[in-house]
Amino acid sequence: MSSVTVRVPAKVNVQLSVGPLREDGYHDLVNVFHAVSIFDDVVARESDSITVAVTGDWADLVPVDDTNLAVQAARALAKHAGVCYGADLVIHKAIPVAGGMAGGSADAAAALVACNELWGLRLPAEDLMRLAADLGSDVPFSLMGGTALGTGRGELLTELPTTGTFHWTFAMADGGLSTPSVYAECDRLRATPSRGFWPEADAGLLAALRDGDPHALGRCLSNDLQPAALSLRPALAVTLEAGRRLGALGAIVSGSGPTCAFLVEDAAHAARLAQALPERAPIRATATAHGPTPGATIL
Repeated sequence: MSSVTVRVPAKVNVQLSVGPLREDGYHDLVNVFHAVSIFDDVVARESDSITVAVTGDWADLVPVDDTNLAVQAARALAKHAGVCYGADLVIHKAIPVAGGMAGGSADAAAALVACNELWGLRLPAEDLMRLAADLGSDVPFSLMGGTALGTGRGELLTELPTTGTFHWTFAMADGGLSTPSVYAECDRLRATPSRGFWPEADAGLLAALRDGDPHALGRCLSNDLQPAALSLRPALAVTLEAGRRLGALGAIVSGSGPTCAFLVEDAAHAARLAQALPERAPIRATATAHGPTPGATIL
């Protein structure tokens, strides 16, 4: 096999509850992930070394050196399998970079799946999930897709039942936000250190997902990192309010931001919102999507 193409989705956090800071520097989380139909495609071609190139709207923001998470994923896989194979990786970007939608994590997950297939390793999903967890907290969910509850630092996943399809509009900001910076700002803004409690999944939110009720889900969206993202990027408040005024059922910063996510009635509502938002908010681009969608998938 000379090349493999893997498609991998973006995610939105419909609940992100941030608990105590752990001794390892991470926070305990309750993280309800939802995969949506904004995709990166990662192509892996036979090579003597591991390299990466990037195309697409966000290509200028993606590193093409050893700091690229897809490169790190391919090397981790080769080391785990005890092989010296190479791969030329080409990432076709549609997921925003540093936008709170797991773009880098998605590419790492895709690289694991693509190289596992390209090199004929046939490693089981359990092995790939363990490698994914070592690469980053969001990488396991990018492999899994669908809708899932993430605990620990987000890497311990339990699949959640959902009914039907949820429709979204996303507003992408100019520039990104550093995830560590947003967590640090979250800690700074909290009057009392977040020790001594354990966040829990919202029962109403889980029921809304299970019942396929977008109105109930819109009322339950929550993100403990949102105040920190707004503190670092005040213009996001304008974007969120514009979406609410345009009829969004729910409005939230996705993950550590700065992408804003709007839950809507249906695909037509998503399209109308995507068209209207740029006239009312300081954003770079909009996109419509639906979820849940599968995780990293070989095309």
